[in-house]
Amino acid sequence: MKTNDQFLIINSITLITSTRIRQAYILITALLFIISMIIVPLNAVAAPIDPTAVKWHPGHYYIIKGSSKNNSTYLSQVYSELDATPALKGMMIRYFWNDLEKSKGVYDFSSIDKRLAELSARGKRLVIQVQTKSFNKRQVVPSYMKTAEYEGGEFYTSDYGSTEIRGRNIKLWNLQVRNRLTALFEAMGKRYNLNPHFEGIGMIETAFGQPIEPVSNAQINGFYDNKIIVHQKMRQFFPNTMTIQEVNYPRPILTSFVGSLKNIGTALSSPDLFIEEKGLLFEATQYDPHQGIYNYYSDFSGMIPMVPTVMPKNYKNTKGDGSGYVPTISQILAFARDKLEANYIFWTREAHYMQVLEVLNQNAQKNFPAGGLNPACPAAYSSCVN
Repeated sequence: MKTNDQFLIINSITLITSTRIRQAYILITALLFIISMIIVPLNAVAAPIDPTAVKWHPGHYYIIKGSSKNNSTYLSQVYSELDATPALKGMMIRYFWNDLEKSKGVYDFSSIDKRLAELSARGKRLVIQVQTKSFNKRQVVPSYMKTAEYEGGEFYTSDYGSTEIRGRNIKLWNLQVRNRLTALFEAMGKRYNLNPHFEGIGMIETAFGQPIEPVSNAQINGFYDNKIIVHQKMRQFFPNTMTIQEVNYPRPILTSFVGSLKNIGTALSSPDLFIEEKGLLFEATQYDPHQGIYNYYSDFSGMIPMVPTVMPKNYKNTKGDGSGYVPTISQILAFARDKLEANYIFWTREAHYMQVLEVLNQNAQKNFPAGGLNPACPAAYSSCVN
């Protein structure tokens, strides 16, 4: 027989032991959580419940161009503006292909990693555009592609009616060029798709440019066919991230090309926002059935993301040839929001940035989650993650 004192001693020991076990369990759990946070790579996050859910943070974004993207003094000012402007969700940074691939299959994403870490710390997001076209004679492809296998990788372009070299575009009709571009996006998808602050990945405008040397119709058709194939692959490599294509010209291909983007689930963008540009606004007639790109925004609104961009010339005039008028920032915003039904607007941070910030800090923008833009998750996505 156990005495009452014995029972009290046993119960006390049991209580102390249970308490210590619970404390040990809590401590071990906390330690495991801390360890898991340390060993999980920077670019990895828990997969969403729906494996096809897409990150979705509509609103306004800066565009950062050129060497400014690696200038710490410049970026410090940019970050202070982002912090002070709720409607600015992050920024788009542009990189030429040969900035990212230094030799065949050898990639340098160090600049992207740094900007992504800095933006993540501020709760802001990053969109990347891979540029495969230049307007200042700059080489765009990696140097290893300057061989017969890739047909030199790129072709020279000029202004219409001129033979002077103005820029370069890639020979995307070449299957080897297409495969190397696809490999770049595959490497980027593995690294960034699941990062919650990596918002989007896109490609530069569709306009072919005026080749200095003749290009066949078969090559032109192959160029656009392969661009669609690259986008199909991009959706596979970035199932949880918005993929984007800037579209402007040529008008005769747009119905088929933009229709394919819709079927893939690629966001529709455009490299300029000219309020009065005839070619972009053109409405189809019985004599010319090829409508301008701006009409496709309303046609496919709600189906795929609408993400127009505002470039330096757009701040200066409503027409590309300068024959229009100087628009206000509010007029540009209203056109993108109402005519193009924008979910995102990318604003180039140029000389007009103070006026842009003034408008974005007005109540109509700063008091709404999407900065006054359309926040609806597009039908192309099974679901969106905010």
